[in-house]
Amino acid sequence: MYTVLVIDDSASMRRIIKDIINSIDEFEVICVATDAYDAREKIKEYEPDLVTIDINMPKMDGVTFLRNLMRLHPMPAVVISGEGVRGNDIFDDGAVGFIAKPENAQSLQSFQNRVKDTLLNLTFLLKRYTLKKPLALKKYFPQTIEYKVHPDEVIPSKPAILPGMKLIVIGSSTGGVESLLRVFRKLPNTLPPILIAQHIPYGFSNSFAHRLNDNSEVIVCEAKDDMLLEIGHAYLAPGNMHLTIEKVGNDYRTRLLDTKKVSQHKPSVDVLFRSANNNVGSAAMAIMMTGMGDDGTIAMKELHDNGAYTIAQNEESCVVFGMPKKAIQAGAVKVIVHLDEIADYMIRFSRGRRK
Repeated sequence: MYTVLVIDDSASMRRIIKDIINSIDEFEVICVATDAYDAREKIKEYEPDLVTIDINMPKMDGVTFLRNLMRLHPMPAVVISGEGVRGNDIFDDGAVGFIAKPENAQSLQSFQNRVKDTLLNLTFLLKRYTLKKPLALKKYFPQTIEYKVHPDEVIPSKPAILPGMKLIVIGSSTGGVESLLRVFRKLPNTLPPILIAQHIPYGFSNSFAHRLNDNSEVIVCEAKDDMLLEIGHAYLAPGNMHLTIEKVGNDYRTRLLDTKKVSQHKPSVDVLFRSANNNVGSAAMAIMMTGMGDDGTIAMKELHDNGAYTIAQNEESCVVFGMPKKAIQAGAVKVIVHLDEIADYMIRFSRGRRK
């Protein structure tokens, strides 16, 4: 059962959409919201698997809310609006579906069929979306605590004694989508291979890789298993797999792991960073960007202690100063920089400079 938040300022439309969705066996409307600010609080409280968004809303229009949602808390979103002229544009803003509202009672049946077809076609994506526990489970099992898996349970620590291939690894979470875009717009295609662990749901990682690719000279792709690491290329971890590195002969290749979440995430920054330390050690540059929590702190400290070049985004430019703060507090960071300076530091590193 997939839970849905319906956002619409019209009470009658909220009721119609709710009734249609609740008639689909695989879906349940867990709550409704009247505007973007109401929706923001209910997303935090109910953690729905899918949201429907109206474009013409008071206080904040649906397009702005959609963009903010994709930047701060990426999740499947379907736009249901009377403004069909925006039907194509909203996909660029991150929506996975668009449904035009009925113009009269005669078109209501067609609208109902469209809602059902759209949501059922999204079950493939939703199955791969990192589902959170619904509120009901939290009410019935308030004592349940999610066990936090240490990276040791997925990838052993075997720090490289000798430096390997020069490469750059990046970890990011909340706010990372837009922040990475700002960085990649400034990058040339001459950099060492770049590997990225961004906390993002499966189904969004591939489209985000395309966005990075379209906005950078670097060739960016969603990582697949056994890809050769090449200069001028970047590899984004899929939203449901850990991204690691393996040395094969004289080459370095990607390895995807479908195992437990580490530090409550898959992909995990800790897994990627530890893999980099195991394979290239001091030849790596590790960058910790905006994000909530502490994923990556353990392995970034290992990289730091092994002689790798470690930098963190500063508080001023972070959407959430969680992951960088934890890494700094752990003594895992050599340099703290503003978001707009990260690209320059990457370029300097590629040229052999570490200051």
